[in-house]
Amino acid sequence: MSVSDPPPAQASAVCATHVPTLLRYADGSLVLSQRLAACCGHGPALEEDIALANIALDLLGQARLLFAHAGALEDQGRDEDALAFWRVESEFHNPVLCELPNGDFAQTCLRAFFYVAWQAELWAGLTHSVDRTLAAVAQKSAKETRYHCEHLAAWVVRLGDGTPESQRRQQRALDYLYPYANELFCDDDTDRAAAAAQLGPLPSTLEAAWRARIARVIGEATLALPAPVPFYSTGRQGRHSECFSYVLAEMQALARAHPGATW
Repeated sequence: MSVSDPPPAQASAVCATHVPTLLRYADGSLVLSQRLAACCGHGPALEEDIALANIALDLLGQARLLFAHAGALEDQGRDEDALAFWRVESEFHNPVLCELPNGDFAQTCLRAFFYVAWQAELWAGLTHSVDRTLAAVAQKSAKETRYHCEHLAAWVVRLGDGTPESQRRQQRALDYLYPYANELFCDDDTDRAAAAAQLGPLPSTLEAAWRARIARVIGEATLALPAPVPFYSTGRQGRHSECFSYVLAEMQALARAHPGATW
């Protein structure tokens, strides 16, 4: 089955009301891809430049499949390019975690690890979706995400259990990023509607497995998990950090400078 063409039998189970959920999944992959792509040429070694670029490309591929499916369900003439390059800031629904600055290499790796570890749990849940196109995307993406998790976790451990300086930087990144993970597990009306329709899992149901995975890696890295805080960022509701407009402008500049261009 093609991951971009839902079979006719899905018509009663999948409808345009599911588009906001699909865009949430796609936006996270797209924005993190954009952030990681900016690291190309700035890694500690050529091999790592290539690895981060490959992860960015995998995330972009996930976003393309999800955007194409969302556009088809929406049926308003918006393709993957329109959804990526012609929406405004408030129409994006990625977690703030994905849009935060790259920072140093420790922060870049940990931020990406947090998100792909969440994706690993998400894809597992989405393989059971009534939307068989979405389930096919999840099955494909899960294979990529396993590698992403292994690669990024290895760097978190290497830096955390490395020199005093690398450990200091990795702990600083952990203290900064950990509160932003709370947003990944907040249920709202969109999530509840998707779960009720058996489109995707409630975010809150992914939390225990995610935190267990993170705790194992952080323990191996000889770092200290921060204490929980009652902080929730709001990117999934379209309210972003002050840095998001810059990310979006950079990502959309070429398409907006040459509207309708083909390559």
